Amino acid sequence: MTSVVFMGTPQFAATILEGILEADYNVKAVVTQPDRFTGRKRVLTHPPVKQVALAHHIQVLQPQKISGSKEMKEVIALQPDLIITAAFGQFLPNALIAAAKVGAINVHGSLLPKYRGGAPVQYAIMNGDQRTGVTLIYMIKKMDAGAMLAQAELPITATDDTGSIFEKMSILGRQVLLETLPKLLNGEVKAQPQDEEKVTFAPVISAEQEKLSLTKTAQQLDWKIRALRPKPGAYFKKVVGKRTKLWKIKPLAETTSLAPGFVVAVDKQNLKVSAAKGTVYQIEQLQPAGKPKMEITAYLNGQGQGIKAGQRIIEDE
Repeated sequence: MTSVVFMGTPQFAATILEGILEADYNVKAVVTQPDRFTGRKRVLTHPPVKQVALAHHIQVLQPQKISGSKEMKEVIALQPDLIITAAFGQFLPNALIAAAKVGAINVHGSLLPKYRGGAPVQYAIMNGDQRTGVTLIYMIKKMDAGAMLAQAELPITATDDTGSIFEKMSILGRQVLLETLPKLLNGEVKAQPQDEEKVTFAPVISAEQEKLSLTKTAQQLDWKIRALRPKPGAYFKKVVGKRTKLWKIKPLAETTSLAPGFVVAVDKQNLKVSAAKGTVYQIEQLQPAGKPKMEITAYLNGQGQGIKAGQRIIEDE
């Protein structure tokens, strides 16, 4: 039976791990990030990958950093046929990569060589791409630069956000991996090098990138909001004077002569706002600082009372 050490942390990785186990591979150990305190009550919580591993009585290793750790030595001592990673978030040292008898493989969430890095899904949505996908690559000590073993596309719809794409991508990644592994083990897969001239990068989203800008069109604002949903969220510095996250908007076909940030139309259930280049969007869900998320109707019937057409309600400085 082919032996595997699996490395990953979030639900995306947990779904792939479940597929590996269902396919009856011998998972000798799982390497994942340490437990974290979550929620307002600061409950110490296992990562999703650890939850799957414990349910199947698999050894769990949780180093803060894999390079040079005792956990790395434990993985090397296991001498697995495969090391499989998915959203692990750390570089693997050459000594660890070399410990896999067949190879160390990564399930990456983009159509490489586009979007190497830690936030490929977010950048695909934020840039308005119509498709993304998964790529299986051999791991090397260079970020997402290994030769490609397989690739599959996934459409991005107008309602998708990072959360929904990750859900779809985890299922697609599991499927592609399980279809490819038998061929790889039988020597039927020929790895293809990435075209370095087509490489782009998707670094982890910074705090600065969470800010929305009045220089963006309604469509560009929608892309960014969906890219940063379900977390961390995107915000304007001031919406009626308060820092406010916009969780859901709808770009509209209509146009306006108003400068960005003004109310185009408002009633008890709708709030239309101007954006760059005369574009217009409708706010559907938002969250003023210190308040829970709320639908626009609740907002307009509460602290949004008194908002009028022609009023400037959004500022980004």
